[in-house]
Amino acid sequence: MLKKRIIPCLDIKDGSTVKGINFEGLKNAGDPIELAKKYEQEGADELVFLDITATLENRKTFVELVRDIAKELSIPFTVGGGISSIEDVRKLLEAGADKISINSSAVKDPKLISDLANEFGSQCVVVAIDTKQVGEVDLVHIKGGREATELTTVEWAKQAEALGAGEILLTSMDGDGTKKGFDLRITKLVSDNITIPVIASGGAGSVNDFIKVFNETRATGALAASVFHFNEIGVQDLKQQLKTQKINVR
Repeated sequence: MLKKRIIPCLDIKDGSTVKGINFEGLKNAGDPIELAKKYEQEGADELVFLDITATLENRKTFVELVRDIAKELSIPFTVGGGISSIEDVRKLLEAGADKISINSSAVKDPKLISDLANEFGSQCVVVAIDTKQVGEVDLVHIKGGREATELTTVEWAKQAEALGAGEILLTSMDGDGTKKGFDLRITKLVSDNITIPVIASGGAGSVNDFIKVFNETRATGALAASVFHFNEIGVQDLKQQLKTQKINVR
């Protein structure tokens, strides 16, 4: 059984770490390099870096910033934002990323998933899914959550797995930044329907939220931002409390 992972996330805009609610109202949350150092020291299992406006602004991820952050890390480092080609991925891996995360570009060109998996291995390819409930349907959103697609979340996750994705990063837009808890319903739905690891994201507000997502869904990772950035929950303390609940963390 895979050990559960605690994964801080750096949402980057204009070189700074930011955090909002439901993908809007972004506020500065600190220097990404300093935060990366902090999470390395605190015992985070992985770190995710998302250049959240790269696709919207039609530009590439900050390769230099990735390089500077990677120098501070020994834990696995996933980078996403504006990635649309094998060459983009090669540059980021050379800069020190261990895995890459694709979202809008994969929706527009699903073959990109298999192209990257064939070139770099499935373990390198994370497909990020931003999901929002529209009426009774869970729909995939792209362009930093600004545009709904006609893809349903579970079917897209299954397709991504079939194309060679090694992992799904599932963000509930309804939960994002609210600190009301992970969206257990959609996390369970997706993780029950695929065999690759699922990282739950969006809504973490307390230690209990992490306990619930690991006990009530098959998610193998839980990602959070503001509760870690603003020192509301310490990574080390969280892992200790999960262990007391007999949750098998790294």
